Amino acid sequence: MTTLLVEIVTPEAALWSGPATALIARSSVGDFTILPQHTSTVGDLVPGIVRVDTSEGEVSFCVHGGYFQVTPDGADGVTRATVLAGIAELTSEIDVARAHAAKDAAQEELNAAQRSDATDASALALARDALARAELRLSVSEK
Repeated sequence: MTTLLVEIVTPEAALWSGPATALIARSSVGDFTILPQHTSTVGDLVPGIVRVDTSEGEVSFCVHGGYFQVTPDGADGVTRATVLAGIAELTSEIDVARAHAAKDAAQEELNAAQRSDATDASALALARDALARAELRLSVSEK
C-alpha cells in the first residue's frame, strides 16, 4: 500500500511528522494538494495555512512562507512530503492576545519608521514583515 508521509519543519524544530492522506497548501502559482504517489516536485510556499489531512482528522499550521519538497514512492512505497518553513506554528496554539499585542507593536514601529526624516529602508521592511506576520496569525486564528 502506498502512503504519504508528511513532515513540517522549521530551523528550530520538527513541528509534526506522520502519515497523511493529503497535504494542502498554497504556492506563488496557486493552491496545491499532495497525495500518495505524487510526482517529484519542489516549490515555494506563500504565507498562509498548510493543512495535513490524516485518518484522525486535520492538523493545520500557520506558515509564514517557505518551501516544500515531494519525493515519490521509494522501494518502501512511501511518498515523502517535507515542508520547510522559516516560521510556522500549529494554528491551535496561536496565542491571540499575543498576536494582537505584536500587531499593535508592529503598527507603532511602522508608523515611527514612516515618520522618520531619515527613512531607514531596512527598519521599514522589518516593521512591515512583523505586521504581516501578526495579521496572518490573527486571520488564521479566526478560521
